Amino acid sequence: MGIAQIVATVLAGAVTVVAVYLAVRAVLTITAVIRQGQPDPARFTEPKTRTRTMLVETVGHTRMLKWSAIGAAHWFVMVSFVILSLLVLEAYFEVVDPEAGLPIIGHWTIFGLVTEWIGILGLIGILYLIYRRQRDKPGSTKRSRFLGSTMWQAYFVEAVIVGVLIFGFLIRGFKVATDHFEYPVWATPLSHAIGSVLPAWEDGGTWAALIKIFISMAWLITISLNPTMGVAWHRFLAFFNIYFKRSPEKPAGSGLGALKPMMSGGKPLDFEEADPEKDQFGVAQVEQFTWKGLLDFSTCTECGRCQSQCPAWNTAKPLSPKLLVLSLRDHAYAKAPYLLAGGGKDLMGEEKGTEAQLAGVDVLAMAESERPLIGGVDENGIIDPDVLWSCTTCGACVEQCPVDIEHIDHIVDMRRYQVLIESSFPSEAGVMLRNLENKGNPWGAPQNTREDWTKGLPFEVPRVGEVEDFDYLFWVGCAGAFEDRAKKTTRAVATLLNEAGVNYAILGEGETCSGDPARRIGNEFIYQMLAQQNVETLQEAGVKKIVATCPHCFNTLGNEYEQLGLKVEVVHHTQLLAHLVATGKLTPVQPVDGGVTYHDPCYLGRHNRVFEAPREVLGSALGGAAGKSQDSTGIESGGRASGLIEMPRNQERSFCCGAGGARMWMEERIGKRINVERTEEALATGAKTIAVGCPFCYTMIGDGVTGKGKQEEVEVVDVATVLLRSLKQEA
Repeated sequence: MGIAQIVATVLAGAVTVVAVYLAVRAVLTITAVIRQGQPDPARFTEPKTRTRTMLVETVGHTRMLKWSAIGAAHWFVMVSFVILSLLVLEAYFEVVDPEAGLPIIGHWTIFGLVTEWIGILGLIGILYLIYRRQRDKPGSTKRSRFLGSTMWQAYFVEAVIVGVLIFGFLIRGFKVATDHFEYPVWATPLSHAIGSVLPAWEDGGTWAALIKIFISMAWLITISLNPTMGVAWHRFLAFFNIYFKRSPEKPAGSGLGALKPMMSGGKPLDFEEADPEKDQFGVAQVEQFTWKGLLDFSTCTECGRCQSQCPAWNTAKPLSPKLLVLSLRDHAYAKAPYLLAGGGKDLMGEEKGTEAQLAGVDVLAMAESERPLIGGVDENGIIDPDVLWSCTTCGACVEQCPVDIEHIDHIVDMRRYQVLIESSFPSEAGVMLRNLENKGNPWGAPQNTREDWTKGLPFEVPRVGEVEDFDYLFWVGCAGAFEDRAKKTTRAVATLLNEAGVNYAILGEGETCSGDPARRIGNEFIYQMLAQQNVETLQEAGVKKIVATCPHCFNTLGNEYEQLGLKVEVVHHTQLLAHLVATGKLTPVQPVDGGVTYHDPCYLGRHNRVFEAPREVLGSALGGAAGKSQDSTGIESGGRASGLIEMPRNQERSFCCGAGGARMWMEERIGKRINVERTEEALATGAKTIAVGCPFCYTMIGDGVTGKGKQEEVEVVDVATVLLRSLKQEA
């Protein structure tokens, strides 16, 4: 060992000791912050499913590969980080002896081959990601997904990756130049090419290895001093965040579909026994999120995919799912010293920490503890009310997040406290809530008019109690019963079911609102009241299958009533209609003219993955049905639509109509109206018919077409209406 090796070894050892010490301290800090959250025992179920899902999503990169080239580049960068960590370890041996390598496997040709090509592809991958970040950085595009991200951190991480990869090849190059390299040219072509132009400097490998270690430890020291540096820490935390996702069996975002029940102390809240002085009603303090919520905030990569897909953000509203998560993350870590010292407010707002406990807490942490979670600029709040109430709960953020952050659950938890405890929510929504509580529907219509849509039909609509047996309960829904446009869909579906000979029945006046708007605005009490009433009604009627025309009812009945003990098969009307067409019980004979485009409702498509059935129905109406397939419910249906004009944003990336999350009953005063943005996209297709599969979408897109003055040229109708028209042979 020469002088160079002695000096390099001492320096490498010193910087590594410092880095490891700081890293351990950072891990303990992150762990301590996450442990401040509330219990969530359901996250520990199904370990085999969770492990399998975590491995599929991380190793298979299933979420990232939706973005094709970016996903592939990121996969190679991820793999290079994992595999080439062995080469960082090898650098410690090379510092001591430039001719040395990793013990045992370091001399295997296969090891040299794999690490060489992973290094090459990783370098290409990171250079492409650098290019994309520069191309899409704030200022270069209208609404950059990186706006609000901590850009220096991303630049630093990218520079580190490039530096580590380059010096890895330089180490090998010096070994080639000094004739100490054990791998053949065919296995390591780039290393040999670099070595051919480097001088035969015996100490070159030592110094290159030292610089590689310095770069690696500089990265470790930097992220250790910045525990909120999600762009780096997600490399470690993502595995845990994906493993502990709410619904590990779901291929897409686990926070889609059903909402998480309202929890207190790790258990669903029972309103019959709940006490606001003892039980937690929603979230009012950052530590009232579950530990998984705090892990979510810590794991955010700041990639902005959620932001790029959010309908609120894309129409100039203050909500960005990314910035909301980052605000909660930064607040949690800034408040942490106060919480870890024993501070915190009880459910009545009284300080739990003693004067002695809080005496040594940093003044900035104490100031952070006084900030309200929800509040405007004048209140120094963490989340502005306009941010909280802009969310349509469309699920675009959850579906796109590569690390399975459950944005909607966190937003609704904050809404729950604001509604139930503070009674603070947009005033116009108050009318809707009163109507739900007093009339059983958001429009406030008399219950005895719930069957008025049946008047004038040339056949009798069967009712539960009047018929002894039925295959399907036709869940009409509030919109389908009371809203004029939605009534057309209800009548069309009833007509189609009658023509196909489906044995069905309706509840009529026995039906009440599913509770979806109450739950998503945050009023869990009214939701529970309505839902329990419906569960009892459905159980008494012996219902086994339900067909619903409203995706919000479809989602609530099928996914959320199970939390109340009701397990029943629920299908959307487009799924049943696709089955009826495929089995020959409905046969389109008159193709629809003028072109049709289809708008995917968020709660049908993204939340419940029903994409094909409505397209198959439209395809048959357009004369393009071919082949047969089975959807997730096992219902046989026709082939994929032919001749349907797709909007640029469709299926899982469909753009929201703006009505979800109880936004249907709240005025849109900030930015561009979401329904106008979607309507413009639909009109740009040139189609004369815009087909929808949701009464809310029917209203919002219909209003958008009227607002654009195109109602005489373009018609908005439900998929069922399109099919019904195609069944009639013109004279």
